[in-house]
Amino acid sequence: MSGFIAWLEDMNERDTRVRALLRRSLAFDPGAHIPVYPYVEPFLKGVAEGWRRQMHYLVAGLWAAHWREGQPISKIKLAVAIGQHDLARRKSLGEVEHRKPSSTEKRFINLIDADEEQLPHRLRQMVALLNDQPIDFQALLSDLLYWNSDDKRAQNAWARGYYRTLNPIESPDAETETAA
Repeated sequence: MSGFIAWLEDMNERDTRVRALLRRSLAFDPGAHIPVYPYVEPFLKGVAEGWRRQMHYLVAGLWAAHWREGQPISKIKLAVAIGQHDLARRKSLGEVEHRKPSSTEKRFINLIDADEEQLPHRLRQMVALLNDQPIDFQALLSDLLYWNSDDKRAQNAWARGYYRTLNPIESPDAETETAA
C-alpha cells in the first residue's frame, strides 16, 4: 500500500490524461471504469477483488478530482481538514459557541456512519467541499482499508481528529497525543 499516491503523482507527471481518466472513474462504482486499470492495477498485484481494490480506485479518483497545481507538500488528514473547514465556516458566520451541529458536522457524522455502499458517494461530496484543503490521500487510503473493522478504528480516529480540531483544548497531555 505504501506509496500509492506517489505512484499516481509519477504517472501524472508523465501524462496529465491520468487525472482526467481517474476523475471520470468517480462516475462509476470503484474499480468498474476499465480505462483507469493501467494506472491502478499495477499497484494492486495479487488483489483480484474486494474492499482493498475498491478503495484504491476510489482514492485514486478522489485524488485526481482534488489535485491542484502547486499544492503544498504538507498534507493533512481528512478529519482534521473537515474540522478546519467547519471551524473557519463557523467563525465566518459568527458562531463562536458550537452548541448545535453545523451542516458540515452533520455531513461528517453521516460520513463516519456510512456503510460500504454509501461511503464512496459521501466521500466524494466531502472531498469536493474541501477543495482548498491539502488532503493526505495516502493516509485516507490507509484509513479506508480499515473501514469495515469491528472496532471502527478508522471512524473513531476520524471523530477524534475532527472534534479535537473543532474544539482545541490546551493541555500538557495534548502535546503527547497524536491527532488523527
